[in-house]
Amino acid sequence: MLKSLLLCGWLSLLLLFGGAAAAESEGRFLGARETVYPDWFKESFLDIREDVAEASAEGRRVLLFFHQNGCPYCNLMVERNLAQRDIEEQMRRELDVISVNMWGDRPVMDMDGQEQTEKTFAASLRVQFTPTLLFLNEAGQVILRLNGYIPPATFKLALDYIGGRLEQQQAYRDYLASRQTTVSAGRQLQSQPFFIAAPHDLSLVREPLAVFFEQGDCPACSRMHQELLSDPEIRQLVGRTHAIQLDMWSNTPIITPDGKRTTAREWAQALAINYAPSVVLFDPEAGEVIRSEAFFKQFHTASIFDYLLSDAYKTEPSFQRYISARAEQIREQGRDVDIWR
Repeated sequence: MLKSLLLCGWLSLLLLFGGAAAAESEGRFLGARETVYPDWFKESFLDIREDVAEASAEGRRVLLFFHQNGCPYCNLMVERNLAQRDIEEQMRRELDVISVNMWGDRPVMDMDGQEQTEKTFAASLRVQFTPTLLFLNEAGQVILRLNGYIPPATFKLALDYIGGRLEQQQAYRDYLASRQTTVSAGRQLQSQPFFIAAPHDLSLVREPLAVFFEQGDCPACSRMHQELLSDPEIRQLVGRTHAIQLDMWSNTPIITPDGKRTTAREWAQALAINYAPSVVLFDPEAGEVIRSEAFFKQFHTASIFDYLLSDAYKTEPSFQRYISARAEQIREQGRDVDIWR
């Protein structure tokens, strides 16, 4: 009898403290930020055809602002960029800004007259990051896409480009280059030991490929090297790829993964590389998998590489769903996830 009581007592203690330990072992989720979007955003019924027609009649254009709950990059876009008086005034004057929740269930009527939900609409437009900003012309066509957060000065250039209808005159990357006096091919790039040296015949590469497009005198590139490529986890992930570094304005000869002989500058143009740094990740058989072309911190950068290296993209086409699952797996291991570190 005594033995049974002791056994029951032991099991009770085990369940009590074991359950508490399991609860305590789960890592925390940090860095999420809720955002209050400006009241001057358009109250839309999400009939995109109607929105485009109304904007065009007033000499304005439509901007679709894709966001999600808790997104710190969306918060930064609103509280740092849109809070600047000149940016706000220009957007209110020239654009009808329409917010779309990439996981929302509100009905959307697209330009083809097909009804979707916000989340299927976002998926059809390959929205992988938030914020994603799509600028539409008078025919409802996407003429500029901004994937992720970009700082105010560069964002202002995008507004000037769209507001001036300059897409009819020159490509956005050339417009940016003409207004960024620091752009110069051949200036020294900051190297890393995991970058593979030239010559680059990427048609022979059989492992995952990472192409870092950078440029000289690039503060954002320096920040990437100092804050991200110095991180042990990111270094380990990048080291598992065939990683090369290219000056996006140079005439460095290169053979692309599909066997085309070209230059770094021409390839960057063909890939629509607008910003430095931009990192494009390729599967040797499937082609481009995902790219990073905006301001990201450690967790998102590591996740982009892991999305390629784990082959997760083959079964999960949504990067955002993958990154949510990855965060949960890390927390289940008792580690914190800080998406803003």
